[in-house]
Amino acid sequence: MTNRVTYPFQQTELSLVERVEDLVQRLTIDEKVASMIQYQPAIPRLGIRAWKQGTEAAHGVAWLGEATVFPQSIGLSHTWDCRLLKQIGEVISDEARVYYEKNPELHGLTLWAPTVDMARDPRWGRTEEAYGEDPMLTGQLTTALVKGMQGDHPVYLKTVATLKHFLANNNEKDRERCSASIDPRNLFEYYLQAFKPAFVEGKAGSLMTAYNAINGSPAPLHPLLKEVVKGKWGLDGFIVSDAGDVLGLVHDHGYFATYAEAVAASIKSGIDSITDDTEQTKEAIHEAIRLGLLNEADMDHALKNAFRIRFRLGEFDDYHPYTTIPASKLLAPEHKQLAYQAAQKQIVLLKNDGILPLDKKVSETLAVIGPLANDNHIDWYSGTPAYKTTPLEGLKKTFKKNDVTYHHGHSLIRLKASETNRYIYLNQEDNYMLTASEDQPHKAEVFELMDWGWGNYTLKSTSTGKYVTVGEKGLTATANEAKGWFVKEQVTFETSDREDVWKMKAWDGQIIALAHNDSLTVPTTTVPKGMEEFQLEVVEDGITVAVEAAKHADTAVVILGNNPYINGKECIDRQDICLPPAQEKLLQAVSEVNSRTVLVLVSSYPYAIIWAQDHLPAIVHTSHAGPDLGDALGDVLSGDYNPAGRLSMTWYRSIHQLPDMMNYDIIKGKRTYQYFDGDVLYPFGHGLSYSKFSYDDIKLDKSYVHVESDERVTIKATIGNIGDVDGDEVIQLYVRKADESRVVRPLKTLKHFKRVHVKPGEKEQITFEVKVDDLAIWDVTRERYCVETGTYAIMIGPSSAEMPLIATLNVVGEVMPSRQFITRVHAYHYDDYENMYLTEGDGIGHYCVRTQGDKGWIAFKETDVPSENALLNITVFSHGFTGKLLLKAEDEHIGEANVSPLPNWQTITIPVNLKPGLYTLVIELQGDLSLSTIQLV
Repeated sequence: MTNRVTYPFQQTELSLVERVEDLVQRLTIDEKVASMIQYQPAIPRLGIRAWKQGTEAAHGVAWLGEATVFPQSIGLSHTWDCRLLKQIGEVISDEARVYYEKNPELHGLTLWAPTVDMARDPRWGRTEEAYGEDPMLTGQLTTALVKGMQGDHPVYLKTVATLKHFLANNNEKDRERCSASIDPRNLFEYYLQAFKPAFVEGKAGSLMTAYNAINGSPAPLHPLLKEVVKGKWGLDGFIVSDAGDVLGLVHDHGYFATYAEAVAASIKSGIDSITDDTEQTKEAIHEAIRLGLLNEADMDHALKNAFRIRFRLGEFDDYHPYTTIPASKLLAPEHKQLAYQAAQKQIVLLKNDGILPLDKKVSETLAVIGPLANDNHIDWYSGTPAYKTTPLEGLKKTFKKNDVTYHHGHSLIRLKASETNRYIYLNQEDNYMLTASEDQPHKAEVFELMDWGWGNYTLKSTSTGKYVTVGEKGLTATANEAKGWFVKEQVTFETSDREDVWKMKAWDGQIIALAHNDSLTVPTTTVPKGMEEFQLEVVEDGITVAVEAAKHADTAVVILGNNPYINGKECIDRQDICLPPAQEKLLQAVSEVNSRTVLVLVSSYPYAIIWAQDHLPAIVHTSHAGPDLGDALGDVLSGDYNPAGRLSMTWYRSIHQLPDMMNYDIIKGKRTYQYFDGDVLYPFGHGLSYSKFSYDDIKLDKSYVHVESDERVTIKATIGNIGDVDGDEVIQLYVRKADESRVVRPLKTLKHFKRVHVKPGEKEQITFEVKVDDLAIWDVTRERYCVETGTYAIMIGPSSAEMPLIATLNVVGEVMPSRQFITRVHAYHYDDYENMYLTEGDGIGHYCVRTQGDKGWIAFKETDVPSENALLNITVFSHGFTGKLLLKAEDEHIGEANVSPLPNWQTITIPVNLKPGLYTLVIELQGDLSLSTIQLV
């Protein structure tokens, strides 16, 4: 901005601290209140223009116009390529800067990306936004992205990355009001580890809180914001709430009675910018100040955090390193090339019995079949692509056009109103309204019926190529795609009490019926019986036609998957992880007539494709990879590009291998590759190549390390390409505690990875460095990290299930001590439990465990009982009824006590009556009880 220098905050020779201090102290109370909100208003008297906190940029700048679009984040995680992610971050920030220069007050430079939430359950509707199930992989990839987005200048920021959603945001159902129960080991070893690198190493400038609560404390209020993110990790920017998050403390969580309490507590807890209704929020902040719940100093602290970032983005300076980014950088050729490269790199070859790559030099005919064969879907947080290539277009381009045939596999139908016995046609004079007034079937509209599974369908007009959608007047065939926050192109069919007659319902469950003018509408009042009944006449059976095409082709390529707006997305978790039954039926029918059937799975998340794995010769997986999806697939199927993508999630065989969606305990719930010990379809890190690689000569520069000296071990291995083609290999290093541990340890944990390119006949020496601290776990007995003494296996290979190189490292570390209950110990520092969850005790930051159901228990190993006359004091609360505490040692009952339903916490004392020694103590809680602390006296 260019202003006559009037105020100290406009003087670049002053320090950043001085400039921020000067600006904030010049604001009036009203200006401060208004600036606490996402859309910060202009303050003309100070030369401050309006500012927007938050531009979506999950995999490219979104919602501002055409921009470079990269593969979905889950696809980018399959690249295992930090260098690529940094380059993508640079492109995103370039294009965000171009849009910012077009309209600085509307197009912000604080970008709401990346999503760092752990995808610990494949049913999660927002899996597409995440970087997989492993905190190390997620942390490294998102740190690289953050570095690219923010630039490398020591003072100025190119853009600001806002990591989201902190913390434990991995379910959509009831997300606004639910609480994730996370005990200390899960918190410090898993969930926090994903976020930490982007702040500590990447210096990310912003964080967004989640909708949910963690252990009963809503995310905007959680002590972790100040204690860990701003404290231990040193966030030097601001924390922003998610949309509706703060006011939701009242109407969703029911945590406060008033909005004034909600905004005051959030700001004091570390929220610096509120994303909520502007007028409502301003009114609430003013009320909080009037009631003494919030003071000006609280706001000043938050505003300094937010304005510090605005200064570092160069808003108040005429010149800085990022003022010279030209408009030509938007959709620049090199950006397109990088998006194309990313689309190639994220493709995963799941299975190949030798059928791939297909030889494009040989005259082969291809039948390209399936509901995703001629579509290229974008998702909710996608940018607007300047072009798109579908798989069909990519294959036609790669192979000879005349040798490629296509069928979508959908049935074609006509619809007839049962009550009037008239067919539905499109009334062009009334915006292609679906109207049931045609007597002749050949004049009726023919629709493509797309079955997405679980009762969800879309209808596509064959005459216009448009989807049927619900508008203000009724149903029209006018939508280019089935998409939106509300997918109004989605319909369901339900049986009626008449044979072969159906009732149709719109996207929101409302009945579809005939209006008085015979048009199809969603009526607001009860309709006469029969007006909501329709008949479906099949004009063409999709599977029959698809099978016929497959019969006459040398190879059938069946392209299946999901629409990112249907069955799984923000607000909607998946019901299952199998393919939609209609897609499974199509795939099996095609395979029956063509043994050379290749499955291409275009999806935002894992699928349990067991039949395909057992029966098909080849399977390829890609995310919705952006505009170059089709070309990238053509490259991989033809061998023009050798695939090297690796899965960032475990692909399970069945939904029955998963615990409840709200079970956030990956240890006891046996989630992810770290703890799951059953059979999987594809392991974490899996991915094949058209080449073959050898693993040899693992060497450690030392076999013993000591924790006290902060030692590191250098690990080297040799990777060779013993195949016939160039290829990338992703080398993965895992660690496992090889001997006994006091606690349940992971089966293996990823510690390092590298993606390298190796030519045929050549070898690459790979070097990794493991710090002793990398081996730490959380010690619940002392409430800190600890590296256990013992033997560790260092394992290197191409996936978590295949590690041909193993070496042993001996660590002189610590031995976790026995339990000393001389002082009060928080109950949530248990060693084991059953039917318990963590929640708030007597306020924010004070946590307890509570029974889930009629009874539960917590256990403490190696508890030191100092004397025969010891007493166990238990702080407990009964929620309305008399409960009971039972004390056991080594499975023997040693004492019990009733718990009366008092209005406050109470201390119950149980004689221990044991000889001095070490015991496993188990406290069983019967009834609806909460337990806060225990102490031996």
